[in-house]
Formats: sequence, C-alpha cells, structure tokens
Amino acid sequence: MSMHSPIGIFDSGLGGLTVCRAIEAAFPGEDLIYVGDTARVPYGVKTAETVTRYSEEICDFLLQQGVKAIVVACNTASALALPKLKGKYSLPLLGVLEPGVEAALRSCRDGQVGVIGTEATIRSESYPQALQRRSPQIKVFSQACPLFVPLVEEGWIDHPVTRTVAEIYLGPWKNLEVDSVILGCTHYPLLKSVLQQTLGSEVVWVDSALETAKSLGDLLRNQNLLNPRDQGGSRQYYATDAPQKMQVLAQSFLGHSLGEVEVIHLN
Repeated sequence: MSMHSPIGIFDSGLGGLTVCRAIEAAFPGEDLIYVGDTARVPYGVKTAETVTRYSEEICDFLLQQGVKAIVVACNTASALALPKLKGKYSLPLLGVLEPGVEAALRSCRDGQVGVIGTEATIRSESYPQALQRRSPQIKVFSQACPLFVPLVEEGWIDHPVTRTVAEIYLGPWKNLEVDSVILGCTHYPLLKSVLQQTLGSEVVWVDSALETAKSLGDLLRNQNLLNPRDQGGSRQYYATDAPQKMQVLAQSFLGHSLGEVEVIHLN
C-alpha cells in the first residue's frame, strides 16, 4: 500500500456513485475502484449482521485489488457495519455518516434537523446519536423512506409516483420547523428536486458526498497517502449483477458514462 495505490469505494448499488463523483472531482489524480452490490440492493431492509457480512466481502475484494483506503459510500453500511470494519481492517476506512452530521450542524439555524434514510439506517438511530453527541440540545426528526432507493434504481427520478411517495413520507413535516435535512442515503440527492417540491426550497438538503470527499482528503494527507498526481487517475467499476443497468443509469449519478463494468461474485 502506497500513495500510488487506488482508493476503494463501495455501495449497495448505484447511489455511491454520487460519492465517487465528489472524490473524482476533488482528486482527479487518484485511481478509484468502485463496487456496486447490485445483486443484493437494497441494504436498508436487511439486518446489521447481513449488512456487515456483505460489507466484509466487498472489503476483502477491494483489499485484493491493493487499495490504500476504503470509503463506505452507503449510509446503511456506515451506520451498521463501519465500527466492525474498522476493528477488522488496518487500512483507513471512512463512512458517509460523520461527514454528513458535521455538515448538518453547520447548516442548521434553529436547532431542528431532519434525517431521511433507509429503514435500517433510521432504526439504528446512528444519525440522532451522532448529532446529539455534538449538540445535545438539537432536536432530530427521522423518517424512513424505503421506496426511494428502488425508485431511483428504476430511473424514476422525477415521476408522479415518486412525487406521491415523497408527499406521503415528508408531508407531515410541513408543519415542523425543520430547516436542514440530512439525505441519509446516497441515492437521495438525485431526488432533491422532488424533495424541494414537497418541503420547499428554503430547506437545506445535506448531501454527505462533498463532505466525505473533504474528509477523505484530510485522512489521506495525515497518513501521507495522497497521490501527488493532479490528473489522469484511472477508474474501475464492478457490479455483482446487472452491469448494463449500472451503465445506463450511471450518467445520473456520476455525470458521465462508466465504460466497461465488470461483474464479480462475492462470497
């Protein structure tokens, strides 16, 4: 492992490509390897034990590729598996939860923060606990939105069904004074326009991708692992199923085409 080794990034599906995009923009000279566990998406309805097992299998694969650091670009895995991953692996590991919390605290004006995420992320209470550790007086409202991930994966970004689902999930928040909402799943930033239609444009929607890229830079610098190259980093993409679908939808998440996506089988 050296500063010239690649960075591994993984998610339950395609949503982590939003994190990959932020890292790519911040560090264009870094080599990146992305794994989307498309065969087993979504993670948000699975147990902590299952999510941890899946995450360990992906980390083992990334270690075989010689990565110098791993970004857990999945809120559910960050909430449920990251502590155990850090105890098992010696290389730098970074999740998306803590950077999102820090950004929400900076943007919150009236001490009321909303968190939306998968069932598993919300059930874990990881976001409220992390927020209140830093600001004990803060009031947190949480809402599981399990249908958002399959809607995004289906490509229904701005669809009448998606707008109806958003209204069902978040309509009750219209009477609350929530001014900052953490998008507690990497798929959710693609639904920002729909969410704004539901709660209004005055709400600050906290996307942890940019904050995660900043935190990754700090982590790599502190351990002398930041690649000095400022351009020309390579990109490798892997999926556990349906690579064609990943290629088709990647433009929305990543901002450009993926090229080849290789299928891998994990165990």
